[in-house]
Amino acid sequence: MEILENEKKVYDKLDALGIEYSVLEHEPLYTAEQLNQIKDKTEGLHCKNLFLRNAKGDKYYLITTKDDAEVDLKLIKDKIGSSRLSFASPERLMKVLGLVPGSVNPFSLINDNEKEVTFFLDKNVMTGELLNFHPNVNYKMVTISLDDLKKYLDSIGVVINPVEI
Repeated sequence: MEILENEKKVYDKLDALGIEYSVLEHEPLYTAEQLNQIKDKTEGLHCKNLFLRNAKGDKYYLITTKDDAEVDLKLIKDKIGSSRLSFASPERLMKVLGLVPGSVNPFSLINDNEKEVTFFLDKNVMTGELLNFHPNVNYKMVTISLDDLKKYLDSIGVVINPVEI
């Protein structure tokens, strides 16, 4: 498959940092539930990524948790110090991260040029197992270690805020 510019940015950064990763091509996936189609083809944890906004629409959050985690937006708002939360619209996702729905992930924070997004990582993901994320497209999966994800995020100026979901 063709490598799109949004995807290439991720690989270029991983390569520049000397990070080891593997890539799996698959049918496009749009929801965490659809991950079941490929779970047996990769090692490690699969993650769900929620791109949210506060009630005013002036703050954005990316919350990454295990794909099977139950996330209650009413409870999580207090844990992250926000007002009422809702999912950001596809238009907001495109404006802030340059992505279409189904593609958001921690790698996509490389596109957050204005540093508008606060990143939260569920403590249940921080187990030392390998992690799986889309590389800004929903038809490929990148497997990476937690330490290397931290290295990637640090290199693009993103702080990991641990949270218990």
